[in-house]
Amino acid sequence: MEGMASLRSGNGVLTFVGDKNVCDYNDFLVPRGQEEVFYRELVEHLGSLEWHTLELYSLNHSSPTLGLFPDIARGKGYRVEVVQDEVCPGKALPKTWDEYVNSLSKKNRHELRRKLRRLDTAPGVKWYALRSPEEIEGAMDDFFSLLKMSRETKHRFLTPERERFFRGIGREMGDLDVMRLYFMEVEGKRVASALCFDYGASRFLYNSGYNQDYGFYSVGLLLKAFTVKDAIEEGKDYYDFLRGNEPYKYDLGGEDKPLYTMTVTRG
Repeated sequence: MEGMASLRSGNGVLTFVGDKNVCDYNDFLVPRGQEEVFYRELVEHLGSLEWHTLELYSLNHSSPTLGLFPDIARGKGYRVEVVQDEVCPGKALPKTWDEYVNSLSKKNRHELRRKLRRLDTAPGVKWYALRSPEEIEGAMDDFFSLLKMSRETKHRFLTPERERFFRGIGREMGDLDVMRLYFMEVEGKRVASALCFDYGASRFLYNSGYNQDYGFYSVGLLLKAFTVKDAIEEGKDYYDFLRGNEPYKYDLGGEDKPLYTMTVTRG
C-alpha cells in the first residue's frame, strides 16, 4: 500500500508540513481506492508517537479524509472535531467566453463589460502568459513588485523567505509545465500580474498584484478575467480562486466551496 502523510511535530501538536499561509489546500497523498487502508495504518502508527493534538487544516470539502478518517480515529478512542474554516470560491467553466460572461449575474456581467470597454481606451494594452522556467524566473522581480504595490497586507506577506519560496516553485513548477505567470502591460509597462497553476482540467489562481496607479482601468480584476478566458480557450472546465472571500472572486462568478479543519485529540 502506498501513501504519504507529511506531518510535522511541535509542542505535542502534529500538523501538515505545508504552511497555511502558502498552502490553500492540504491533505494526505493517497491513491484512489486505498484510502481506508491508508487511514487505518496511519491511525495505528499515530498510536506509537508522542502527541496530544493532531490538527489537519485546509481540507477540501470533497476530501476522503473528511469522510473516512473521523470514524477510524474515534474507533481507537480519539476525539475528533471537524469545523468549517474558510472557503475556496470556484467557477465551473463553459465552452466559450461568451457563455461564461452570460453566466454571470446581471450586475457582474454589466460591470465586466463596462470595465472591458474602459480598458479598450487605455494606450497599448496587452496581456500574455509566461510558461517556461527561464521566462518565469526572469519576470519574478516584476511579479513581486506588483504584489507589494497592490495591498499593504501583501507587502507584509512577501518576506525574503517567501520570495525564495516563490522563486523555487517557479523553477520547479515551470519545469513541470503547470505554472503560468500572467502580465498585463499598458504602453510597455507591466501593471498587473497573476500567478496560476494548471492541474488536469482545472486552473488555480494562486496570487496576484497590480499597480494602483492604473486602478482606473481595473487592470487587476481584468487580468484575472483574462486568465479565466485563457483557461476556457485551453479547454479547462473549472477555475479555482483558492482560499479567501475577496469580492473580486464573486464578481467573476465564484461560488463558495468550504474548507475544513479537523482536530484530533487523545482521550
